[in-house]
Amino acid sequence: MQNGDDWFTVERIDAETFAISEYGHWEQAHSYLLVGGEKAALIDTGLGIGDIRQVTDRLTDRPVTVLTTHVHWDHIGGHGLFEDIRVHADDREWLENGLPLPPKAVRAQLMKCPLTRKPPHSFNPDTYAVFRGAPAGIMRDGEKIELGGRTLSVLHTPGHSPGHVCVYDESRAFLATGDLLYSGTLYASYASTDPKAFAASVFRLAELGKVKKLLPGHNGLEIPADMLSKAKEAFRDLERKGILQHGSGQHRFEYFSVLC
Repeated sequence: MQNGDDWFTVERIDAETFAISEYGHWEQAHSYLLVGGEKAALIDTGLGIGDIRQVTDRLTDRPVTVLTTHVHWDHIGGHGLFEDIRVHADDREWLENGLPLPPKAVRAQLMKCPLTRKPPHSFNPDTYAVFRGAPAGIMRDGEKIELGGRTLSVLHTPGHSPGHVCVYDESRAFLATGDLLYSGTLYASYASTDPKAFAASVFRLAELGKVKKLLPGHNGLEIPADMLSKAKEAFRDLERKGILQHGSGQHRFEYFSVLC
């Protein structure tokens, strides 16, 4: 279903788990609301084109903690609408002091392709600014976040960014993968990325074993159940060939490609 301003699409994964998607933008970014008995967690806040707080307020009356998979502009757009924001220490500087990109470059990326859905009247690409501010808390690898009858585990998975994290929902075996794994191009080519750390993070996730559903950061929600194992094979292949390094180009596999 779409919310009132028609920018966000809300899809119910189960009775207490929602994908909040921005299909009108070329990034097709997803945020996820996980509701527990006492609290709720919002994994990322999207692009900042629409007011994601209006959506979460309609879905739950529990206090919401924002869990940041990583500090890139397309995942922190709505951070300023919430008070309780968490981030890994290795991405904290970007959140507090800003991304190492000029505003003009971010706006160029934002509007690289025409929007395919009408944005809210309040959105102005000429004045769009990336959130900057201090987090309420720092997430640590292995940390448990209790929502009330629902426990989330924080997994530090660097590679796409130094402080990238994935979030594992233990009771449901859901894994929110941020930009570490989704259907499409996986980016390990920026100066701030690390292809070898990216591979190590994928290997770590593949060892979790019990993962029933992947919650990706972009593109299609319904991704194959074996994508984790396929990603492990893909990165092992790049290792064996000695091309898991910046400048080696784009490497295509069955469900995704890796750009180093």
